[in-house]
Amino acid sequence: MTPSEGVGRGVESVLEMLESLLALGGMVLLRDSVEWEGRSLLKALIKKSALYGEQVHVLGCEVSEEEFREGFDSSINSRLVYHDLFRDPLNWSKTGEALPGGPLEALRALCGRTDPGPITVALDSLSWLLLHLPCTTLCQALHALSRQDPCPGKQVRVLGLLHEELHGPGPVRTLSSLAQAEVTLSGAMGQASAHILYRRPRQHPTHQTQWFSILPDFSLDLQGGPLLEPQPQPDPHTPPVDPTNHLTFNLRLSKKEREAKDSLALPFQFSSEKALGPSSTVVPRVIRAWAEPEQTLGQWPYVQAVVPGAQEAGWTAGSTAPWARPGYQPHLL
Repeated sequence: MTPSEGVGRGVESVLEMLESLLALGGMVLLRDSVEWEGRSLLKALIKKSALYGEQVHVLGCEVSEEEFREGFDSSINSRLVYHDLFRDPLNWSKTGEALPGGPLEALRALCGRTDPGPITVALDSLSWLLLHLPCTTLCQALHALSRQDPCPGKQVRVLGLLHEELHGPGPVRTLSSLAQAEVTLSGAMGQASAHILYRRPRQHPTHQTQWFSILPDFSLDLQGGPLLEPQPQPDPHTPPVDPTNHLTFNLRLSKKEREAKDSLALPFQFSSEKALGPSSTVVPRVIRAWAEPEQTLGQWPYVQAVVPGAQEAGWTAGSTAPWARPGYQPHLL
């Protein structure tokens, strides 16, 4: 592949990302965070819609009109209609500059627009609207706005910016269900990425991840993703650590130590030497007994046990055997 072909494919991918988001119509949900802001991508989509010759209505709630228009050239700004909810959202100043009826009436007015041709409605932001409107009321207005039955050539598209960290999972899932395309912004090593979920009619949802950066004129620069951090290599001059240094037992027994270990009688092993040794004065005898606690003689399963001769094994049917009492541990054959 030549460098010119690579550049051409990169530009084609950028156009494909923006065009695919705008081509579905309906609602495009942009989910950002404190670390990865989404207003720049919102303005990049607005610029793309304006370049298509569409009228763009912006419901501005979080920044002033001057700040929002900053970075657009005159041809883009001429196609923007800014509905200002930032300066006086509740019309307290009574100057007539605020939108009558507040944010809900502003949304309803956009639903009843009569602009010819396709239209793009940008909501900056859905988080601000959720703080001032009930979630159900906002979702009903968005559904009416994005699911209108326009005449041919009068497509309605809604671009909604949502600050995901400000809301619980319930409102986020509800707004997500209304969207035909959902963009979740994240990144790694200082490079932004967009994880895109497409919900096309009569098709399975599809996923796509794009790494990108936004230029000062709100054009998109597609990138190939961050390089992986190199894994640290061990220092060849560092001596290897012996894993047996701090063991509490000896792994390397001598022949004499191994013979002594093998001849040692373990506590749970029965032998005549251990029972009849010089230190033992108790002569065991083997009896057949029933040894299950909390049960009578006629109900116990059959086992063989060794009972010291000095201990009287006297019990009757219906009583508990001496070694079945709490604290007694018989030696089993």
